[in-house]
Amino acid sequence: MNPLSSTEIFEKINQLKVVVIGDLMLDQYIFGKVDRISPEAPVPVLRIGHKESRLGGAANVAFNCKSLGAEVSIASVIGDDENGHALKALLEQEGIHTELVHFSTFRKTTTKSRIVSKGQQVMRLDEEELAPLNAKEEHPFIDATLRYLQIRKPDLVIFEDYNKGVLKENVIHRVLEHCQHLGLVTAVDPKFDNFLAYKGVDIFKPNLKEVQQGLNISIPEVELDQMKEVHNLLYKNLEHKVTLLTLSEHGMFYSTGDTEGLIPTNVRNLADVSGAGDTVIAVAAMVYAVTRDVYKMAQWSNIAGGLVCEETGVIPVNKEKLANSINSITKNN
Repeated sequence: MNPLSSTEIFEKINQLKVVVIGDLMLDQYIFGKVDRISPEAPVPVLRIGHKESRLGGAANVAFNCKSLGAEVSIASVIGDDENGHALKALLEQEGIHTELVHFSTFRKTTTKSRIVSKGQQVMRLDEEELAPLNAKEEHPFIDATLRYLQIRKPDLVIFEDYNKGVLKENVIHRVLEHCQHLGLVTAVDPKFDNFLAYKGVDIFKPNLKEVQQGLNISIPEVELDQMKEVHNLLYKNLEHKVTLLTLSEHGMFYSTGDTEGLIPTNVRNLADVSGAGDTVIAVAAMVYAVTRDVYKMAQWSNIAGGLVCEETGVIPVNKEKLANSINSITKNN
């Protein structure tokens, strides 16, 4: 069987039904100009030019999937507050289904407000609730999500964990077990709190810092044999199918246990690394779902992650730029 062309992969991504589960964030940007120090305290005064709101966290993962043409639903619990309703409206504006977004009076919506002057962050202000879902939030959320998966039977489920409380251990186990029962492809971008809770997931995608923390190991040097050992340690705990490890300036490592490799990063003019991990898990999971080709999965997501780092702020990957970059890089290899 001949491998799919990039055009065929994009066409198949357009037919995917994806559910993203995890911690939603509202990313707010306040752009302005600093030209003096306050007379009240030794701090800069920002003269505000304009403000923007963008999708962050699991919402950015969903937006990346949507930007490449998939049909996307998002599942989460957010605050029943002004930012929560603004976040839901922004998701719907981008064509992302929000039936599984639950409002809660017990939580505040995770909001990151970035103050930017001359392209540089001056300060970031975070509003967030870190406590795990309580029983009144957890059980309706699990029940609705399991029912939705049973009825809709999506092609892919992505868990996006930012340790903000939505993906507590019971939620992970119940939903992941149901996905496996239904035969759905699953992928996770994990964080420390429940790092090893995703047993049997298809794609496990931590970054270098997270895998060192999660396994309590030190990785002094990024080289293939060391990375293979990391996969083996993860597999002993997770029995997953694919390790995809992002290595910052060192690129990316992928392994199934039988097939592995290191993919170097592409040289780019970095502007902002915010949201790159969201792009990587979205592209990797979708490419794997339609091809089962782990090299292509790693290659495409590596390219996509680099592209969004060329832009300021959290934004999804541009489909046309991704296609052009893939064609250019593969042609030169």
